[in-house]
Amino acid sequence: MAIQTSPFDQLVKEASRNMRGFSGKDTPDDTLLQDCVHCGMCLPTCPTYRLTGNEASSPRGRLWMMKAVADGRMDLLDPAFDEQMYQCLNCRACEAVCPSGVQYGPLVEASRAQLEQHRPRPRWQRVARSVGMRLPFDDIRRMRALTGGLRLYQRSGLSAVLQRTGVLKRLGLETLEAMVPPVRERPLVSGRESWQPEDATATAHLFNGCVMSTVFSGVNRAAGRVLAHNGYATDVPATQQCCGALYVHAGMMDEARRLARINIDAFERDGNGAIVVTAAGCGAALKEYDHLLADDADYRDRASSFAERVVDLTELVGTDRLVQPTVSASQQVTYQEPCHLAHAQRITQQPRTMLGSVPGLELTEMRESSLCCGSAGIYNIIRREMADDLGDRKAQHIKDTGAGVVVTANPGCAMQLRTSLNRNNINAEVRHIAEILDDAYGGERAARDGTWAFQRATPPT
Repeated sequence: MAIQTSPFDQLVKEASRNMRGFSGKDTPDDTLLQDCVHCGMCLPTCPTYRLTGNEASSPRGRLWMMKAVADGRMDLLDPAFDEQMYQCLNCRACEAVCPSGVQYGPLVEASRAQLEQHRPRPRWQRVARSVGMRLPFDDIRRMRALTGGLRLYQRSGLSAVLQRTGVLKRLGLETLEAMVPPVRERPLVSGRESWQPEDATATAHLFNGCVMSTVFSGVNRAAGRVLAHNGYATDVPATQQCCGALYVHAGMMDEARRLARINIDAFERDGNGAIVVTAAGCGAALKEYDHLLADDADYRDRASSFAERVVDLTELVGTDRLVQPTVSASQQVTYQEPCHLAHAQRITQQPRTMLGSVPGLELTEMRESSLCCGSAGIYNIIRREMADDLGDRKAQHIKDTGAGVVVTANPGCAMQLRTSLNRNNINAEVRHIAEILDDAYGGERAARDGTWAFQRATPPT
């Protein structure tokens, strides 16, 4: 006897047939999706779940959605799926506590790549993404030009005039303008500066980055001096570009791969030695080049070799071999852990070791030091409300410590913390850990007067 199909079953079958699933390149790995056992250990660590209490806003809920799309039970272009893939901060806190070792980061990044491949965007969004992403990050020379304009804008007094007249607020640019710190130093141009101690025992190559080499160029120079004090002859390989992390987070994988290939070529030309990073987000992205280029026959093995050389500054220096600083700090600080340092790279003790080595420095731990501050690349620009909630939460924890300085190791965190502290009228300075150590070694003056030399290969332009 033939089995009769009910009208409901037929509707379900028809609906399933019309579901758009994952297809093409950069699809979430189904094997990785099956690793999740839905135990819920990730829920308390997830910033968005902490704020909303919504199961869909948790890693477990988002993984269920990914599996539903993969199995044809949910449409790829369902607005709920789109919302949750981009509501996620991709802070990777869930990975650090997952007993099953679920690789959540690559899964959410692949899901975003699928959305970008198959979702039609309005023309204004396509233009905005092109200008906002490709203009500054495709070529580091553009970023230097933009930073030069920003430096002139800050020094001219125009910034103060626009703030006073309320123009920035009316244009919706007040928060963005407040986020950017004063640009005091000229950009660090790759290939033009190096730090060479006379008794060098090892070689290091500084990854310059885009924002770090321009807005935070002083931090990278401080890192070069810290490395030299610890016996590393350090250069900044020419032709390197942005790491591509923001492209990966935005689902723009082809753009990220182009930058990855350029960087691999640049650092291969400079030989062996550690590739040292001063930005947690860059470090996490660079360490995953092997995953990004896994399907590239020409670069697959080279990407793996490159990734194995990448170390965060704190990872390399913050060990029991750290050269003891001699200049007393006499200040109280607290440490904010960048997500992509603590969770993606699992580097938590080394920064504290570095801070603990500074004479006179008092480290006071804050509550929820590793909970995301709300920066998350450009999350604090495109999802301001939730980012502000997380930033305000972090600012209050900083205030509770009584510290006058909050130390971090990522530029996005530094800008978000600065904005959040100002918004809450909390008087605390934000500094990179490289700056703290550099001061404790005597800074640039000690570098020039000491036992090793600061070298510039060619005059800066």
